[in-house]
Amino acid sequence: LMTWLQEHIWPAESIWVSPDFVRDGTRLAIAEMLRSGTTCFSDMYFYPDIAAETVTELNMRAQICCPILDFPTPWAKDADEGIHKALKVNAAQRHNPLVKIAFGPHAPYTVSDEPLRKLASLQEELQIPIQMHLHETAFEVTEAEKQGLRPIARLEQLGILGPHFQAVHVTQANAEDLLTLARYDVKVVHCPESNLKLASGFCPVDKMQKAGITVALGTDGAASNNDLDLFGEMQTAAQLAKAVAGDAAAVPAFEAIRMATLNGAITLGIDDITGSLVKGKAADIIAIDMSRLETLPVYNPVSQLVYTRMADKVKHVWVNGKILVRDGILTQIDTEKLKQQARQWGEKIRAGDSHD
Repeated sequence: LMTWLQEHIWPAESIWVSPDFVRDGTRLAIAEMLRSGTTCFSDMYFYPDIAAETVTELNMRAQICCPILDFPTPWAKDADEGIHKALKVNAAQRHNPLVKIAFGPHAPYTVSDEPLRKLASLQEELQIPIQMHLHETAFEVTEAEKQGLRPIARLEQLGILGPHFQAVHVTQANAEDLLTLARYDVKVVHCPESNLKLASGFCPVDKMQKAGITVALGTDGAASNNDLDLFGEMQTAAQLAKAVAGDAAAVPAFEAIRMATLNGAITLGIDDITGSLVKGKAADIIAIDMSRLETLPVYNPVSQLVYTRMADKVKHVWVNGKILVRDGILTQIDTEKLKQQARQWGEKIRAGDSHD
């Protein structure tokens, strides 16, 4: 992970990240997610104000996390400015029915104690969720232990853990860590394919669920995964959990679907709005064509949804009652224009990389 961040991602971001980069990248991501059946997502990246505008323009649903780091980024010069800007973005989006704002302290190793104490106080006052990459690698935990505390223990001491805290990854968790997460009702976002690609470790999903911890599913960013296919993530999560637990009954298909739907909504604090098909909730719905040769015969639709790749079989998508994909075609996005923009960014960045 640290090689990937320090030698590749952070240097590239310092050159290329801009409002236009974020706007075009967010549009491309939303197009991919809608076509593969995702109706709501959470994102932590620079220029969250631009991401929120793009989400609203395209009628998507999202939680946008404002990044907070101690060192200068394209978004803010330090953690204090990041918090200040996050509060402004939250005020601007307060009445947006499709967008919720969260604080996004990046990770324990990029945010010091004082900003975290400030975020704990603001969270309690304003009820704004906090999302953080946590216990992502063994290196992160080992380095923290040299200072005296594992990251989860440090966050507990700082008073930032609670039911509105979203811990992303958590591949390195011992019994004491799990007890702490359960005690504070912390929500965990499991990103199995990213963790596999970066050899970060294995989230102990079965143990977490048995401890009463809510576990949701994420893809992580495309840079550390290559796609935003949540159906693929469900399959990987269900299969990996069985191998990690040594139990073929761990994370059954129905539980994997729950992790990708209702548990995601619970984690984002919007389960009163979406996450399940219940009268009174928003009409966030997808329709899947299960008549294709690859899916036949269908004995158990739930098993079929999880253990066979279904993203390319999504036929219709509605968000908040508005149809955004009809017969596999995006209704509000010019796909040819989007392809052209994506190619242009790819060529520009590739040329810049080779020049450097």
